[in-house]
Amino acid sequence: RLALEWELDKQLPPVARVFFYLPFEHSEDLADQQLSVRLFTALEPQVPDGGYLDYAQRHHDVIAEYGRFPHRNAALGRSSTAAELAYLAQPGAGF
Repeated sequence: RLALEWELDKQLPPVARVFFYLPFEHSEDLADQQLSVRLFTALEPQVPDGGYLDYAQRHHDVIAEYGRFPHRNAALGRSSTAAELAYLAQPGAGF
């Protein structure tokens, strides 16, 4: 966060900025997810073929819906809800 506050990410080539932003995309905190979408939205014109914004939005949507990443439940010893199990049964779920 401090690196973003100091705008250190702006000193990197656009593709390298992705690595600054991935921790927010992989966070289970909705505020981090919202920041991720904003960051990748700003980055999109510079790397339009990367698909980064799409992935950021998909991660955001999962956290907005479930409050966590259901595909992590087993590894973290968490029980899955019926809704999470239904989501995980869909093709492509869990990234």
